[in-house]
Amino acid sequence: MRKDRQHIVVTGARANNLKGVDLRIPLGLLTVVTGVSGSGKSSIVFGTIAVESQRQLNEVFPAFIRNRLPRYERPEFDLIENLAPAIVVDQKPVGGGSRSTVGTMTEVNPVLRVLFSRYGEPSAGPSNFYSFNDPQGMCPHCDGLGATLQLDVAKLLDLDKSLNDGAIRHANFAVGTNYWKRYAQISRYEKGRAREQSRELVFDPDKPLSQYTKKEMDLLLYGEGFQTIRPDHFDNVAINDYEGIVPRVTRRFVKPGLEALKDKERKSTEQVVTERTCPECRGARLSQAALESRIDGRNIADYCAMEIGDLVATLEEAEHRWPGPVVPAALASLRRIASVGLGYLTLNRPTRTLSGGEGQRLKAVRHLGSALTGMTYIFDEPSVGLHAHDVDRLNRLLLDLRDKGNTVLIVEHNRDVIAIADHVVDVGPGAGAEGGEIVFTGTVEELADSKTLTGRHFRTQPPRKKKPRTSTGKLPVRGADLHNLSGFDIDFPTGVLTVVTGVAGSGKSTLVSRVFTAQHPQAIVLDQSAVGMNPRSTPATYTGIWDTVRKLFAKEYGLDASMFSFNSKGACPECKGRGTITTDLAFMDPVTTVCELCGGTRFRQEVLEHRLKGRNIAEVLDLTVTEARGFFDDPAIVRRLDPLAEVGLGYLTLGRSLSMLSGGERQRVKLADRLHEQGSVYVFDEPTTGLHMADVGNLLALLDRLVDSGNTVIAIEHDLDVAKHADWIVDIGPGAGEHGGQVVFAGTPTDMVDGSRTTTARYLRASLPGAKTAGAKQPVPEDRGD
Repeated sequence: MRKDRQHIVVTGARANNLKGVDLRIPLGLLTVVTGVSGSGKSSIVFGTIAVESQRQLNEVFPAFIRNRLPRYERPEFDLIENLAPAIVVDQKPVGGGSRSTVGTMTEVNPVLRVLFSRYGEPSAGPSNFYSFNDPQGMCPHCDGLGATLQLDVAKLLDLDKSLNDGAIRHANFAVGTNYWKRYAQISRYEKGRAREQSRELVFDPDKPLSQYTKKEMDLLLYGEGFQTIRPDHFDNVAINDYEGIVPRVTRRFVKPGLEALKDKERKSTEQVVTERTCPECRGARLSQAALESRIDGRNIADYCAMEIGDLVATLEEAEHRWPGPVVPAALASLRRIASVGLGYLTLNRPTRTLSGGEGQRLKAVRHLGSALTGMTYIFDEPSVGLHAHDVDRLNRLLLDLRDKGNTVLIVEHNRDVIAIADHVVDVGPGAGAEGGEIVFTGTVEELADSKTLTGRHFRTQPPRKKKPRTSTGKLPVRGADLHNLSGFDIDFPTGVLTVVTGVAGSGKSTLVSRVFTAQHPQAIVLDQSAVGMNPRSTPATYTGIWDTVRKLFAKEYGLDASMFSFNSKGACPECKGRGTITTDLAFMDPVTTVCELCGGTRFRQEVLEHRLKGRNIAEVLDLTVTEARGFFDDPAIVRRLDPLAEVGLGYLTLGRSLSMLSGGERQRVKLADRLHEQGSVYVFDEPTTGLHMADVGNLLALLDRLVDSGNTVIAIEHDLDVAKHADWIVDIGPGAGEHGGQVVFAGTPTDMVDGSRTTTARYLRASLPGAKTAGAKQPVPEDRGD
């Protein structure tokens, strides 16, 4: 590294657990920031460098524009020098709603629309006439969605129940909700009529729906044209126009589309609707004029339904017939997508169905075509969800971004990504209060020789398991044919740890998370969905111990338990139980300060005067999980805290906001929540997500305890350390998309290493101790053979 190279200089960074960190990151190079989960990596990279870069960039705009941009509060630090504009490629789902597809996200669709507007026969008109997001091009029957949702009344209503028993099967109509009251507690209202005369309920809330007359059922489902009044709210009258259940559910939950709903609403709505392919466009989303326009017998929907690798070949064959920049532009974008291992995707694939790894690579690919240089690209664990084979392709993408004259900054745990770094920063030495320091900076070779936790694990490759457990039985899966699966049968062994491997897009998650769980619904599934939480959620509230703790305080002093809640009567009146006050300064950045009245404790002063075993309620929230297990005598509290300690989160304080946790910490919180459910089959979807190499060892010890207790564990996983530790491996492939969906190997790690030639087997052999390619910067070579 040149001594005169410029650096991003960070002085005195104090975000979250950082302890006044000083750091120098070389510009124009690829730097990996690593460390155990919760050590402070994200606080440095995202909470300090990325936020300050984006905040200062926003300051160059006039105040009128700044007021419409995202607002960033100044992070806690003393000085930052030599910042470049930052582009953050995070792990957030791509999303985009029902109209967002791979083609719209990567902007290939607009190029194809131009191609068909010029060369399609017969032409449908200008390019927007080929767009399903334009009224001129979309199918009028489904509004360009390709499918129609229809409310299924049979699924919506339980006719054996009454309204008071919860006959309406939708979470928003549960007993006690406002929607439920609009049917179970209403009387007819006529203007000018005495309210006392309006007490007769429209529907008998205790009568099962099966006993309703046809007139009553029609009124419940489709009625309209009169007003209602709530009979139990005469002092605070609620008068509404009556709307039957069917039009209400259709208007509120079906018409907007599932993607427009909140998670809870969407899940409830999915249970009561039937989605059908649009009969007019047959799922193509486009008008008949657009679909009748063809090039070589194919319309634009046919092009979008082709795998990207096949579409590249098709356009290459005909490129010479279409002079101009249109086809080269399309091919350039498509080749970039294929270059990062996503050639199996189709342009009509909805973005909401992409995995985290697929979405992150697509976001990164968009920047490869940019002419910008001198930028700082910041990646959040880009290897998540990627097979070792795909990580090689990812590494080439990252190096390409660097070689274009940019600084690449990556938060990462993967050995193969760390191996390509020009510079490594290791944060630690531990997690939470035990972290927040820089324990190493230097080259990869220097890291491998260091005594840090990361250094020790980076240079040590675990061996394969030589004595796998013997199965006690089998869990059969028959006719696995969902998505790209080829309709095979397979038996999963019981009483052992089975790891399902394969390249991204091969069909692993479809087999295990969809087909297996459908045929074995008793399985306890821990998937990649987000931890349900809000800024007020803490380990104490998430584990369910908080109600018990408040009751202990209340019983001790003869008070209402709500007095010991910062979400209720005990909340500080100044900050409303938040502990901080954020001041919106209109056209300036917001400023957050610790509440002066409660000092950040979130409670009223009179509440803090009450103590339990010498500690007030705020001091109890400051206890770590480990400390709390020794503080409380109640076995129910200790039993709920034990799983957090088991998954290595003993350092978390009971009052820490879950929204401030790292990805790896959130994954383990969810694991702890489900760990001791009654069941004998556990399914994990990439449980190593966000975990440091040392944390992976702790996870494997946890999985071993589950299996040794008589459970069956099935894990979808790319981490080769986990595969080597398995008792049984099921490898899906051989490729992705239509080139995958088959069982290409099933056996022990030893069987895979000694006899298999699958992609996973090659990388597993390369990761064994003493293998020449282990930890190398070059990709693993293909095996030569039949």
